[in-house]
Amino acid sequence: MRYFGMIVFMLLPFLGFIYTFWHVWQMLPAPWWIRLLVILLMLGAFGTMFMGMRDSDSLSLNTQSVLYEIGTSSLIVLLYMVMLFIALDVLRLVHLLPAGFLKQSWTGTLTVVGILLVVFTYGSWHYHHKVRQPLELKTEKTLTKPLKILMMSDLHLGYHNRRADFHKWVDMLNEEHADLILIAGDIIDSSTKPLLEEASYEEFRRLNAPVVACLGNHEYFAGEPDAKEFYDKAGIRLLRDEVLEWGDLCIIGRDDRSNPRRKSLEELTQGLDRSKYSIVLDHQPYNLEQTEAQHIDFQLSGHTHHGQVWPISWITEAIYECAFGPWQRGDTRYYVSSGIGIWGGKFRIGTRSEYVVATLSR
Repeated sequence: MRYFGMIVFMLLPFLGFIYTFWHVWQMLPAPWWIRLLVILLMLGAFGTMFMGMRDSDSLSLNTQSVLYEIGTSSLIVLLYMVMLFIALDVLRLVHLLPAGFLKQSWTGTLTVVGILLVVFTYGSWHYHHKVRQPLELKTEKTLTKPLKILMMSDLHLGYHNRRADFHKWVDMLNEEHADLILIAGDIIDSSTKPLLEEASYEEFRRLNAPVVACLGNHEYFAGEPDAKEFYDKAGIRLLRDEVLEWGDLCIIGRDDRSNPRRKSLEELTQGLDRSKYSIVLDHQPYNLEQTEAQHIDFQLSGHTHHGQVWPISWITEAIYECAFGPWQRGDTRYYVSSGIGIWGGKFRIGTRSEYVVATLSR
């Protein structure tokens, strides 16, 4: 079953390319060699992703950034081209579009290009405008004073979210003057090389509140020893199957489920001070019932990105009990963030990039 899923995963983009290339070949009102050139350029754009993946750390930072942006963006563009051509084919079959609209047609070509430009211009703008999500948390437990807690996940800093991007985020986050910052994994995208080369850890030290975080699956892609070294340089308090008592809070940071030997939540909560408000950081929002069973007050997760773009968001909603936003099981509250950063092309269509500003009070 696992190999079948991998075959399907590889086969679908291939079929999408054939379907899209055939339509582009049919639609463009140009000589054959120009149509062939356009298709080769499209294929080359997709191929840059694989070029970037192969021994990527041997390339210069700027070269790898360009390859990453073009390659991963082309995947999303391909998805929307397939959906758009399917919609046009359906309209043609029900005779709402003339057959000539998709054959040697400047009208068809300009319509397709125009729609894609509008969609992806919006998607890029929407990604770069981060959403501030307020969250009110109440407790009957001892609390010396109300706490303002910034919560994030999925920064994916690296070849595409570089230091200049993160610098803007830090300025924005510092305006909140929070008491504490919690990050639910995937601070690093795929490698620590660009982060160390640009000294991105210095930006974390500009944050005006202490930072506590857990690992995500992408820290395992980058290599968790390298990730830990970066966290140390950044001054981040990393919790790997650990409990941290911070004032009136007990923060339980779980190792990512990429580690099959991570401790169970039951083990981690043995001897937990139940008089304090308890928060679990767990990157991937699986098995939410386990947190409820241990009578935890709150859990912060990420990982899903809410699919990044529609209609992938529908898939994440089918996979996870909660793929995005606030949730509740019994007395345990949850928040699954769609992430402040992103993997791949910088587009948010039908989803959002966000940070959560939680206020904890009695």
